Amino acid sequence: MIQFTNVSKKYDTGTNYALKDINLTIEKGEFVFVVGSSGAGKSTFLKLMMREEVPSTGSIVVEDIDLTKIKKRDIPKFRRRLGIVFQDFRLIPNMTVFDNVAFAMRVIGTKEKKIRRRVPYVLSLMGLNEKARNYPKELSGGEQQRVALARALANNAEIIIADEPTGNVDPQMSYEIVDLLMRLNEAGTTVIMVTHEHSLVRCFDKRVIILDKGAVVSDGGAVVREQATSHINPVSEIENEYVVPPEEDYSAYAQDTEIQLVEEIVVAEEETIAAGGDN
Repeated sequence: MIQFTNVSKKYDTGTNYALKDINLTIEKGEFVFVVGSSGAGKSTFLKLMMREEVPSTGSIVVEDIDLTKIKKRDIPKFRRRLGIVFQDFRLIPNMTVFDNVAFAMRVIGTKEKKIRRRVPYVLSLMGLNEKARNYPKELSGGEQQRVALARALANNAEIIIADEPTGNVDPQMSYEIVDLLMRLNEAGTTVIMVTHEHSLVRCFDKRVIILDKGAVVSDGGAVVREQATSHINPVSEIENEYVVPPEEDYSAYAQDTEIQLVEEIVVAEEETIAAGGDN
């Protein structure tokens, strides 16, 4: 369960609240769309849930963990329970598809025997069996996003957080990505998907949370899905916000991912030493 209680967030550099008085609960096993126009607070909502930011006021509890009280050294361990899927894929370009997925397991000390079993399994779920030895540059945008989704599944994530996962793929692939997320949800995984594509929201019978100017203005089902359209920027306004990173800048995204994963390696090693053993 994910619970926001009286949560507000105001950044030091801003005069307005990014989020204001958020109270909501996402039950275990739910599928939730989060929509809103640019500046509505969607990114802040996700950052708080991933403990990249802390609320100015209020509390956030994820699976019995109070994120306002969690110790810094425990944050990487908490994030292992989450599967994060980004719009820009964040694959490591000099690693094969297999190794991109395996890397998420290696950083937490998973034994190679288990990796060799698990990675082919999650790749098969994504329909990527034949792409295991390919590199990211050899894949289509849709295939890269499926690799990113496979990586999110590698460690049996309890919660999938998908941040505009269809933003850089064609319409047909968008529906396929959501269909994959639906299948994971049917297997019991909680899925939270931020999107600007109102056609997706209207086509799938799932809960919709609408954010506007930092507040939850609607939260529900079919009626809310119809309302969601008015809270999503038209394509002409968002096309500059949702673009594929230029190839020359792509390494920066991969580097961010590597840095985050390497930080987890350090934490995992420290835990191993403290336990007096080896994984």
